[in-house]
Amino acid sequence: MKVQASSLRNGNVIEVDGKLYAVLRAENIHPGKGTPVTQLDMRRISDGVKVSERYRTTEQVERAFIDDHDYQYLYQDGDGYTFMNGESFEQVTVPADVIGDQAVYLAENMTVRLSLHQGVPVAIELPQRVVLEVAETEPTVKGQTASSSYKPAVLSNGVRSSVPAHVGPGTRIVVMTADGSYVERAKD
Repeated sequence: MKVQASSLRNGNVIEVDGKLYAVLRAENIHPGKGTPVTQLDMRRISDGVKVSERYRTTEQVERAFIDDHDYQYLYQDGDGYTFMNGESFEQVTVPADVIGDQAVYLAENMTVRLSLHQGVPVAIELPQRVVLEVAETEPTVKGQTASSSYKPAVLSNGVRSSVPAHVGPGTRIVVMTADGSYVERAKD
């Protein structure tokens, strides 16, 4: 299906010269003088090579047909990460380079959105927020609680984050999967 380059967003998959590319970043640039362009940072799905392309915003590009389904994370082994479709109970193994840095947020039985092209996983979308436990952090300094200062912490999955002064080890917190930033204390 042909679409205008300016309508592409992060996570879309396009076909260029018979190869599939996952869009990592799409930016529309409108210079004061000249033709507006769309700058795309993409990853070639077949081998993981990152490329950068510029298209005129009105230029047509071929968008690949992708099936999006909810899958449940089961386990990790040497081949990659295994997920199961909750409706058909079909299992799919996703290579580690498709998941990338987001792998640290995967938890057993977590529901994720997998994008498949002709049965091959090409992209994954994790929940925006996950609940993790603070493994270690600095002790609170007296008087520091009044200000809105943050202190470094290591979470149960090994990710480093910044947390408010009142949060101590063993506290369950909600973090964003996009960047590992603190959102709030967990309500459970």
